[in-house]
Amino acid sequence: MNRDRGQRVSARTTRQAPLGRRLAKGAGYSASCALAAVVLVASGFSYLTVRDVDSIGSSHAIVSGPSIGAQNILLMGLESRTYWNGSILPPKILDKLHAGSEQAVADGTGGNDTNTLILIHIFAGGKKAVGFSIPRDDWVQFADTEGPQQVGKIDQAYGVSMFFAEQRLVQQDPNMPQDRLAFLGNEAGQAAAVATVEQLTGVHIDHFAAINMYGFYELAKVLGGVEVCLKHPVNDPNSGAHFPAGYQHLNPSQALAFVRQRDGLPNGDLDRTHRQQAFLDSVMEQLRTGGVLNDLTKVEALINVARQYIVTDAGWNLLDFASQMRSLTSKNLVFYTLPIVGYETIDSQDANVVNPAHIKSIVNAAFYAPSAPKAARHAKTQDATVDVFNGGGVQGLAHHVSAALVKAGYHAGQIGNTSSRTSTAVLFGRGAAASGAAIAKLFGVPAVGSASVHPGHVEILLGTSATVPVISNPSPSPSPTVSIPTSGPQGGAVTADNGIPCVN
Repeated sequence: MNRDRGQRVSARTTRQAPLGRRLAKGAGYSASCALAAVVLVASGFSYLTVRDVDSIGSSHAIVSGPSIGAQNILLMGLESRTYWNGSILPPKILDKLHAGSEQAVADGTGGNDTNTLILIHIFAGGKKAVGFSIPRDDWVQFADTEGPQQVGKIDQAYGVSMFFAEQRLVQQDPNMPQDRLAFLGNEAGQAAAVATVEQLTGVHIDHFAAINMYGFYELAKVLGGVEVCLKHPVNDPNSGAHFPAGYQHLNPSQALAFVRQRDGLPNGDLDRTHRQQAFLDSVMEQLRTGGVLNDLTKVEALINVARQYIVTDAGWNLLDFASQMRSLTSKNLVFYTLPIVGYETIDSQDANVVNPAHIKSIVNAAFYAPSAPKAARHAKTQDATVDVFNGGGVQGLAHHVSAALVKAGYHAGQIGNTSSRTSTAVLFGRGAAASGAAIAKLFGVPAVGSASVHPGHVEILLGTSATVPVISNPSPSPSPTVSIPTSGPQGGAVTADNGIPCVN
């Protein structure tokens, strides 16, 4: 994963750092906010070629979901003071980022924690979105991590798995090139972080995007800084945040300090998540009203930075995704922070105690609106989850068929390949007969009930003659509703009519 091509290479690499140092913690930041602005406000991609955009995604850490229609996206900001290949940033850059000395980084400052985790649901049609910031100190059960550590703070899942994966890889091949080692190590971290968030929230993640600290800085440079609003003045030497109260424009270095600060804030890391959300709202507003996306030079600069510093799942078709995102504005993007039960010291660490069952309920309530009353549903058949498997000869057909059905209101299920077949078959599980019949009609085949298909699911086996169905009158996107507090440090929503929320 040598995404920082041409950059200075430090003598110390991830291969050399011991576990205690590699997992050391430092001040957090919200690198993925700028990333989210580039990804979510992606209409600038229309100026570029498929090759330009395809070069952004590279990770095979997860199986990607559909790129059109309703989908869940996890944004990750890494704490690391390194390039993607594990080389430490040079002193002049570390100084600009208030990120410590080169020796401090070599001794463990930073690590590979995901100190920013934002889970966003895009509603079908792309006009609305709702997101949850996940506090980095939430104490959780890890999922799919390598190594012996099974519980910890949620931001550690990435670094723990990355460290042990690299240990294993070095044992298997002591001469593995550093770039290859870092690439595979990061893939292991990405897979663990995604699986852990899925386990905590109870929702499937279709796509992810990750960025490191230096990538945030470079993106902020292209954007020319950002407008923010503070309720109170702040003075924090740890992050470099020294700002008066009120509306103000921050340069790239100040923007990084703004989203990194948690010391001195009334609610610590919970207030920092609100800053991350406010930053994203502000950048989206700036992209919409500042003419950035109408300036080909700036759009190309954004993509060039993204190509070097952003990692996404390889199956995410960003051009398809961009096609449905042009109507999304900051007014239709609402952020919440996952609530915590309280604070506790666990394994000598300050941690947030959480209630996973409650978290699952509020995330599902926000992402998936409850079904309409039976009296109003009569002919509505789009409640089923549709699994699509390609047995024909057209590459990528299953993804396009799934996207068309999701746009029509069905829920996206598994997407993959099946053995070669000449005809298309539509199977349905218990409770999905109406959906199965409606979908089968699109392909001109009968729907067949099957005990092997999960309840509530429809399974499509595409044959050689199958094409993407044309579906008229797709169901409108449901409005997000969520029964959690709309103010206060826990679960509070961050919104602003002018696109620039005021925060602590």
